[in-house]
Amino acid sequence: AAAPAGLSRFQDWLEQGYAGEMGYLSRRSDAYQHPDAVLAGVRSLVMVGLNYKSPLPPSTLPPSTQSEAGRIAAYAQGGHDYHDVLKARLQLLADQLHEWVPGCRTRCVVDTAPLLERDFARLAGLGWFGKNTMLIRKGFGSFFFLGALLTDVELEADPPHVTNHCGTCTLCLDACPTDAFPEPGVIDARRCISYLTIELKGPVPAELRSGMENWLFGCDVCQDVCPWNRKSPVGTAPEFQPRPEFSAVDAAAWLSETDADLKKRMRHTPLSRPGPVGLKRNAAIVLGNLGRPEAVPVLTQGLEHADPIVRGACAWALGQLETPEARAALIARLAVEDNPQVMDELQQAVSGLDAKNKPDHTQAGN
Repeated sequence: AAAPAGLSRFQDWLEQGYAGEMGYLSRRSDAYQHPDAVLAGVRSLVMVGLNYKSPLPPSTLPPSTQSEAGRIAAYAQGGHDYHDVLKARLQLLADQLHEWVPGCRTRCVVDTAPLLERDFARLAGLGWFGKNTMLIRKGFGSFFFLGALLTDVELEADPPHVTNHCGTCTLCLDACPTDAFPEPGVIDARRCISYLTIELKGPVPAELRSGMENWLFGCDVCQDVCPWNRKSPVGTAPEFQPRPEFSAVDAAAWLSETDADLKKRMRHTPLSRPGPVGLKRNAAIVLGNLGRPEAVPVLTQGLEHADPIVRGACAWALGQLETPEARAALIARLAVEDNPQVMDELQQAVSGLDAKNKPDHTQAGN
């Protein structure tokens, strides 16, 4: 238990504004200075990893599944909340420690306490920081969750991982659809698809929507292309085995479902975090990116949604579908819309369609 080596980098990252709307990170930044803030009197941290790699990586999925359906990050495809799963397993480890050392103090941590887990995982020898900021372990890749057991028992420390095995490879940086890496080892969360689809509560910035491609929740692009994940083992934890309904998703079905039904269906899963509004916003953007004209009716229905964030996303998506029906739906909604932001989305969508359909009189023969 010591001050994390990456504390100054973390503080610099916060000062750059890269955390976006995740204000809770700045509000408790002082607590990250030492794990004593998480467990008073802590002397040791036991770091653990749990593999969640899907047995169906993108390269093995049918082309139609990759290009025509909404995608969910691998960690959420099993429908179980990793916080709960890891904490339950860590508690078993804590129970064993209490048997060995009666009266000791412990605390199980999974991603919610002010603890720089990656820093302590590297100190424990679990791996190195990749250029995509993920912790990578030889023979294991990066598709694993991190957890920590803090205790006031003094345990013999493992040697830290001191080498980096990324070399000159930049596949993860080059593949990011939204250019979320301003430099190797630094991520601008405000541009990250995982942040945009999960943490961001308002509208997705217009310039980043097309980069979301068909990601409905989270993103695995920078991990999918990493050479260290090509031969890494598949996860065996039953809680993280992909469910069919989360492996390839009909975005139109999400958008047409009632908020109450969608919220009920996602309860107790990672997908509950964005809420129905966030999920429907994401679904509308995915439908716009997929560009299928048959999505016009459900997007038109979405223009009636109670929340302006959903209406705005549907307006943008209709603007990506170059059909007369899409334009007519936008014009009709513009006549009754009273939210300034949504009105702006509607007007921009109509203007964009008109510009695309304007005859080109510069071509010879016109």
